[in-house]
Amino acid sequence: MSKKTDRVIMNDDIRVSEVRCNIDGAESLGIVSTDEAMAKANELGLDLVLIAPDAKPPVAKIMDYGKYRYQEEKKQKEQRKNQTKVDIKEIKLSVKIAENDVNYKVKHAREFLAEGKHVRFRVFLKGREMANPDAAKDVLLRVWAMIEDVGVMDKTPRFEGRYYNMLVLPSK
Repeated sequence: MSKKTDRVIMNDDIRVSEVRCNIDGAESLGIVSTDEAMAKANELGLDLVLIAPDAKPPVAKIMDYGKYRYQEEKKQKEQRKNQTKVDIKEIKLSVKIAENDVNYKVKHAREFLAEGKHVRFRVFLKGREMANPDAAKDVLLRVWAMIEDVGVMDKTPRFEGRYYNMLVLPSK
């Protein structure tokens, strides 16, 4: 599979007779022939870039394309830098889990929440446990009672397939 690249039509690649022409950061030239727009772009030492090829007439802009592309890449890099990746830790439980095991898993969940991570609790229902899914919900509510002081329940316990899920976010 090849990556689709947006090809920019500029300068001599523009094959229309008339364009609505704007100069970057200045006035609009209105509707002019492509040759006139190219002459003006060459006079200013800039590029003629087709912005909206599907418009009637197509819209072209006289700009420094290299500078424009540099600024766009810089903007995208800044956006990626400011993105926060949400870390979700998953803790698996069972319907027949012992109390000390619950305490151990809750201790880890508290540590994850203190680090600012999201925690998903999952109770897997095996075989005959599917007949009574409320037992899994009871386990999750028992866990929630132990961690409600350090977290916020984002998703209430929900039944999805063979799992009962609950998502807890760190409290602010």
